[in-house]
Amino acid sequence: MATSKKAKGTKGKARGKRKKAPVTKAITRRKTKTVSKKPAKKAPVQRTSPKKAKPSPRAAAKPTPARPPAEPIAATPMPSPPAQPAPSEERIGVVTHYYSHLLVATVRLESATLRVGDVIHIRGHTTDFNQRVESLEVNHAPVTEVGPNDDFGLKVVEHAREHDVVYKLRQ
Repeated sequence: MATSKKAKGTKGKARGKRKKAPVTKAITRRKTKTVSKKPAKKAPVQRTSPKKAKPSPRAAAKPTPARPPAEPIAATPMPSPPAQPAPSEERIGVVTHYYSHLLVATVRLESATLRVGDVIHIRGHTTDFNQRVESLEVNHAPVTEVGPNDDFGLKVVEHAREHDVVYKLRQ
């Protein structure tokens, strides 16, 4: 009996490209909202005989108290800070930076010398306080004295701002 041979690798199925069925798109329609128009307001009808105006309950409930005539208030001048520093002060430098998290001001010394223990006055647009110098630092190293044209760090007791002027109090 003659046997027919199967093709190798077909395993009983025919190999070939399968054709894809054509895709038909379903047409979708957007739902539209129906907008209803508001009815127009009617114009007020004028009557031939006018009605008496009734007072509203709110107006009748609270009478306004009569105030006595206001007297003119005398204007008191506010004391302004002196434009010039006190004669016992000498300008020695300017704040160039302030580190709020450390409470340290960087100061550029213009003239004179500053030592630990001196009393200084820092003054600016919103700053005005006196303090005793407790620590001075130059390049992160503690020092006891700084001279002219030095940039140094100074521990301050209040908030100082850039461009505040530093005065040394004479003793």
